[in-house]
Amino acid sequence: MKILVVDDEQLLVKGIKFNLETEGYQVETAFDGEEAVERARTGNFDLIILDVMMPKLSGLEACMRIREFSTVPIIMLTARSEDVDKILGFEYGADDYVTKPFNIIELKARIRALLRRSALTNQSSASDNIITIGHITLDTHKRTAKKDGVPVELTAKEFDVIELLARNPDRVYSRESLLNLIWGYDYQGDIRTVDVHVRRLREKLERNPASPERIMTKWGVGYYIKS
Repeated sequence: MKILVVDDEQLLVKGIKFNLETEGYQVETAFDGEEAVERARTGNFDLIILDVMMPKLSGLEACMRIREFSTVPIIMLTARSEDVDKILGFEYGADDYVTKPFNIIELKARIRALLRRSALTNQSSASDNIITIGHITLDTHKRTAKKDGVPVELTAKEFDVIELLARNPDRVYSRESLLNLIWGYDYQGDIRTVDVHVRRLREKLERNPASPERIMTKWGVGYYIKS
């Protein structure tokens, strides 16, 4: 199992990393909220531990952004103990909450419980990995795509775009939203990157790219998948 530990207290991160690695987990680390979001976007983690008070983005903000593209289990760490902070954490998408100072044995127990729950959920909803809209089929677990049953090679970002649209059929995403959700809030590239990826997706997945059936444009607004 692969875990991301995020806290600006480097000694604490080092201690958590050591303890989790002795349990057999693969552990990666980050030290601010922005890095947490980017690592979560690309790291394929089984669980994330997020501190609430961090530079650049708070843990709550990072949690909210991660929830825009991932359902990975998240445990929040905080020095605060007020109920309102716990409620905020859950509202922002956290799965569990541990107050500092904490017993590492308790943290490991909560991690095991969340991973068990996540595994059971994944087993019971294996069919959710397959998204079929018209002639387009996606396997989000294997990250593969088919057009009329024939495999189609997509780049990582192309798959990210089509998966986001396919999971939310008929919902229109502006170019800015797609750029932020797929490439990240600090991406410095041209917004036309989105147009290029949508055009390539049509060329690969539409039967007639000049007259798309599924990957649609809402003129003046953005893009969406037609259900």
